[in-house]
Amino acid sequence: MSKVKIVHPDRDANFVTGAYSDGVLVNGFLFVSGQASVDFKTSAFVLGTIEEETIRTLNNIKAIVERAGATMQDVVKCTVHLSDIKDFDRYNKVYAGYFTGIKPARTTVQSVLAENIKVEIDAIVKMPD
Repeated sequence: MSKVKIVHPDRDANFVTGAYSDGVLVNGFLFVSGQASVDFKTSAFVLGTIEEETIRTLNNIKAIVERAGATMQDVVKCTVHLSDIKDFDRYNKVYAGYFTGIKPARTTVQSVLAENIKVEIDAIVKMPD
C-alpha cells in the first residue's frame, strides 16, 4: 500500500496545524482531514456566522479534493461537527448547495471545537477511475 499526501493548494509552508495531513490518497480513496474555517494563505482561523464558516470549510475541502484530481461529486461520506446543534438547519442549507445528485452519506454531531470555530468537516472521496 502506498500513500500520497495531498496538501491544500493555498497552504503556507510555515502553517503547521498538527500531526496530520490535509488529505491522504490510498487505494483509490482520498481521506480529507477535518477542515474548518481557515485561511490557508494567512494561516488564520476566520470566524463568522455558521453560514460563512461552512462556506469556507467546504471550499477548503473542495480545494483539497480538486488538488487530488476529484470533484465534490466524488465525495461519498462526510462527518460534521457543529459547536451548536441549533445551527443545523442553517449549516445544512449551505452544505446541500455543494452536492448535486446523490448526496454523500453523512454523520452530524455536536462537539466541543477548538479556536471557537462553529463547524469542522472531514470527507472520504472515491477517486474517479
